[in-house]
Amino acid sequence: MLELWAPVGYVAAESCDCGRRGWHRDLIPDALLGLDITPACCIHDFMYSVPIDADLAYKEQADRVFLNNMLRLIENADSWLIVKKLRVTFAWLYYQAVVHFGGPSFWSGKNHPSNLVSLDLVKARLSDPRVDLALYPEPPSQPGQAS
Repeated sequence: MLELWAPVGYVAAESCDCGRRGWHRDLIPDALLGLDITPACCIHDFMYSVPIDADLAYKEQADRVFLNNMLRLIENADSWLIVKKLRVTFAWLYYQAVVHFGGPSFWSGKNHPSNLVSLDLVKARLSDPRVDLALYPEPPSQPGQAS
């Protein structure tokens, strides 16, 4: 029986698919040359959705888990060697797309208000470096970071 890696606490969603809904839905495959990769997508989506305080290292881990699980599915599937090699190539391309374009999905809902700054402040600081940043509170430091 094939086992995929999933984080402790993983709960399979009642329904999940690969990618977000919307106009680009058809650009994001649920299969690689006929091999269903939805289980790998479901675990990846779960990892993107929790925990709320996740950082970039966690996103990178979720992306690597996605690739690893796709490779496990490919290795376990009965197929010709050329098909297997093509699937591995497509899995690598899929992984690269997630690494480079998955940021908005990962960060959705994770931007704590204390870490957000006004666009006006950024523009003011760019146009006049003398803008007194003391007027704006510093965001709280993350656990494990030096103040």
